[in-house]
Amino acid sequence: MAQKLDYLKETPSQTAGPYVHIGLAPGAAGFDIYERELGWDIAGPNAAGERIRIEGTVFDGTGAPVKDVLLEAWQANAAGVYAHPESSGEVEEGFRGWGRVITDFETGLWQFDTVKPGPTAGRGGTRQAPHINLWIVARGINIGLNTRLYFSDEDNSTDPVLNLVEQQHRRQTLIAQRHETGDGVVYKFDITLQGDTETVFFDI
Repeated sequence: MAQKLDYLKETPSQTAGPYVHIGLAPGAAGFDIYERELGWDIAGPNAAGERIRIEGTVFDGTGAPVKDVLLEAWQANAAGVYAHPESSGEVEEGFRGWGRVITDFETGLWQFDTVKPGPTAGRGGTRQAPHINLWIVARGINIGLNTRLYFSDEDNSTDPVLNLVEQQHRRQTLIAQRHETGDGVVYKFDITLQGDTETVFFDI
């Protein structure tokens, strides 16, 4: 006979801050605990493709920068292959495809260096435009937020996920803008948590 579980109560939720950096990115918070922190090296030195920098700021509903955010990135390599056992190809030695960064405590700026990913396989034989998956946690956020970063210099018109967003102006919140600088190629991608220009987040 199945045991009745109606007496169990929901476990209380809790936000990720304000000490999320100490547990998940202690080096960035000033604690020298690990020889090499997990997730800092996204592409590795052997990865092929265009070297780029992604940078941006997370803003709250009032337009103020949020300075205690942690972001995780997950991407394919330049050939569109993920560092995953079920991928249909191989990645370069040292290519992790995953990284973890935090915002600057003073400015709120976050950034990471990587290689530009290639198009990836989608469901039903579709092709997804080059993108980077982002997961965001911070003080005041009960459940981590999932979004995607696409590139302004790519043809994103047939991407099956981006086309799930009906309003064109909402799709623009997922497009990182390319800039040529003296230090190389930088893609600017700001994230807005609330308001009229709120970034599109996905329920996955």
